Amino acid sequence: MIHNDKQQIYIVISQTGTILSRILKAITGAEYNHVSLCMNENLESMYSFGRRYAYFPFYGGFVVESINHGTFRRFKNTEAIILSINVDSDIKLQMTEFVNEMIDNRKFYHYNYAGLFLAAVHIVKKKHNRYYCSEFVRDFLQKFNIEGAEDMSPIVQPIHFLNIPYTDIIYKGRLQDYRMRTDL
Repeated sequence: MIHNDKQQIYIVISQTGTILSRILKAITGAEYNHVSLCMNENLESMYSFGRRYAYFPFYGGFVVESINHGTFRRFKNTEAIILSINVDSDIKLQMTEFVNEMIDNRKFYHYNYAGLFLAAVHIVKKKHNRYYCSEFVRDFLQKFNIEGAEDMSPIVQPIHFLNIPYTDIIYKGRLQDYRMRTDL
């Protein structure tokens, strides 16, 4: 049940089928290899760390993703699980302000390539303002004290977000089909 002072944020766990996601799937065995945050249910703007250009995977950083543009548009068969998390309205406002600051300063954020590949062998490699997608989402949720995020391992995979308590799975299927839902 949603209370008047509660709003939702969304976690989008996905598998695009890109070369990198297929490599990660082979290494980790995980069905899903990307995760993004979103402040609204229509998923018009999702926030993560990934490729900055849909056709060039080796230049990454903080990205604003959309079903209608970039990688998700290019890879139309992307599979996804969408989770909703209730948060207090003032926390959601703080989250939105933080994301807007990141957008304004996106040139200072870079992709944590070394951290991603070392995580595969259970080594944590963390540098200031460098993240891979699941590392960013975990740190973001921890920053805003989302219950269960504090218990997440320093090496986190997108699928681990399913273990956060008090989340609801609102969708599972092709991301393009979610966009076509009539209730959005």
